[in-house]
Amino acid sequence: MSDQETIPNEFLDFFKAMADANRLRILGLLAQENLTVEQLSEMLNLRPSTVSHHLAKLAEVGLVSAKASSYYNIYQLENKELEKMAQRLLSGDTLPAMAADVNLDAYDQKVVSNYLNNDGRLKTIPSQRKKLEAILRYIAQNFSPGERYSEGEVNQILSQFHQDTASLRREMIGIGLLERSRDGREYWLAE
Repeated sequence: MSDQETIPNEFLDFFKAMADANRLRILGLLAQENLTVEQLSEMLNLRPSTVSHHLAKLAEVGLVSAKASSYYNIYQLENKELEKMAQRLLSGDTLPAMAADVNLDAYDQKVVSNYLNNDGRLKTIPSQRKKLEAILRYIAQNFSPGERYSEGEVNQILSQFHQDTASLRREMIGIGLLERSRDGREYWLAE
């Protein structure tokens, strides 16, 4: 899936238009007052053709508009369009949807492949917390939801990965992957 399929063109165009220091300066000046190309050109020390180019990019995404007045076009900031875009960007669904095609498990998969031998056993238990959590999530896939396990059954599953079953079991409980009954006789996969 390409970037174009995940991120709507309106957002890409908006950020491309905003990704220029001079365009941001133009918006800042227009936020204070309506100005002509010539005024902006002098204020920013840019050629009028360069200012016109930047204004055209900003107009394409609806951030500025022009009104004819005598021989000049007077440019103004379109605050409502800026506010609408900000609302769409900050809505609860928009930003997460832009990462819809990203493999969320890529980090875990890389860690697991780096720490497992060919026989599926751990070379070592990671000391870095994030890596350890990735390994524990991988191991947790060997437990069935809703099933209760004795400590011996938990150790049997964990021993497939490493001989230090006590550490693995303790860590899985510690990060909330496994739960244990108060008497310590039963374990189950956390919901």
